[in-house]
Amino acid sequence: MIFNLLNLPLKKHQHYYFVLVAALLLLLVPQVQSQQLRFNKTQVDQGYNFQYQWLDHGNSKQALNFTLSEEGLFNRFRQFKTYQSSYAQKTILRRIKKAMQQEPISGVQIRYKQHQHHFFIEVNGIDKVKVDQAYQRLNELEDEITQQYFKETYYQAFTNYDQVSGVKVDHVSIANHSVEDLKSLKSLILEHVSIQNIRQVSNYVLAFVQSIPYSTLESRLTSSGAGFNPPLQVLWENQGDCDSKMTLTAALLRALMPRIKMALIYIDNHAFIGINIPAKSGEISIMHNNVSYLLAEPTGPALLPLGTLAPESELAINQGHYIAQDYHEVLSENIMAK
Repeated sequence: MIFNLLNLPLKKHQHYYFVLVAALLLLLVPQVQSQQLRFNKTQVDQGYNFQYQWLDHGNSKQALNFTLSEEGLFNRFRQFKTYQSSYAQKTILRRIKKAMQQEPISGVQIRYKQHQHHFFIEVNGIDKVKVDQAYQRLNELEDEITQQYFKETYYQAFTNYDQVSGVKVDHVSIANHSVEDLKSLKSLILEHVSIQNIRQVSNYVLAFVQSIPYSTLESRLTSSGAGFNPPLQVLWENQGDCDSKMTLTAALLRALMPRIKMALIYIDNHAFIGINIPAKSGEISIMHNNVSYLLAEPTGPALLPLGTLAPESELAINQGHYIAQDYHEVLSENIMAK
């Protein structure tokens, strides 16, 4: 990034100068790279066994050996596909038509029109009040049906920090629906770390996910979900982009700590996570909706512990160029006990 410092007032000049110097200094700091020592998967009864080995933040060898069901691996998100705007509009319009057939609005005529790939609804009638009421009802119905469609397909409307809007993967919903498939890892992970030490648990999960090979993130708002892998698919393919690895981390932490508050953090072409853990001196945190979140980078390959971000992520946080999405769902203790 190149800053135009010549025409800034002195205070702004100094502010951007120090931000730029800080960013350059961070770039000069050597970063330890995560290292996956082993990955293997073999088919077993009703599923697949996964074997992982990696080096953690203390350069100690860690290992996990677990089994995931075929249902979780291949069927859990069978409704999740790349988002196609024209298909979504057709589906929503078809459902609106069906609803109108079941509960017609008297005194008006409703026409459904298409222009290129866009669909429109037109209401005609003699009584302007009835026409306005019909439009109001149709708008409410469209909102309800759109939200239901997004819920079924794991997408959501999203606006980034500079007010560019679009449709993105609903990472919170996918994380929450992945927890049950990952619950078998809880007892295995707690053989290595204490559930009483939230930092230790979080850093263990971070190092594990950071060691999984990285694949490049497609544009969040224009890729239509292409390139995103749900958590078990990340494990199956042993790779994931930053959105995918963030979602896997959130699901694993939720499986381990059902009541922990988290936030998913989005910046340009990157994503990471916030965990409701008190920050220590020098660690990076944010306040969002009156909750403090210690920030963490699950993506890798840099092996960064809690409270440490990549230089571009820290710069985006300092400049306020991010969006935080709450992930506060508390899962049933019955699910976690299985």
